[in-house]
Amino acid sequence: MKKYMVGSAAAFVGMVAMVGVAAAHGNVTPQAVDTTGLPSVGQEWLAANPFRGNTKAIEIGASAYNQNCARCHGLEAISGGIAPDLRFLPVGDDGDEWFKYRVQNGSVRDGRVYMPKMYPILSQEALWSIRSWLETMHVEQ
Repeated sequence: MKKYMVGSAAAFVGMVAMVGVAAAHGNVTPQAVDTTGLPSVGQEWLAANPFRGNTKAIEIGASAYNQNCARCHGLEAISGGIAPDLRFLPVGDDGDEWFKYRVQNGSVRDGRVYMPKMYPILSQEALWSIRSWLETMHVEQ
């Protein structure tokens, strides 16, 4: 009987832990980002970040990241393990290519959404602003 109770308790703890992991992403519907003060970059996606090093874009990107990305990717881009640690994303055009692909397509594996598509809900200006801020957080592996 004791063995059964211990096994049942362990199973219950495991299920509670899994619910926490499954719900970790929570509601990840992108939140609006005010890009006032940034020039429009148009509808067609640019290959490279037009706001790299732009102080206003970095300021907007920091706020936009906290509203839309930190829940999964961690405060200050330091991941707690749920999603990739974006501090390690390459700076420059190489990192831009990966970032652009991911925000446009999201991440789905085995039918499960790990990251929603952020575009077109967030504008290209908002997303490049987030990328600009992320580059300020970059660390080498």
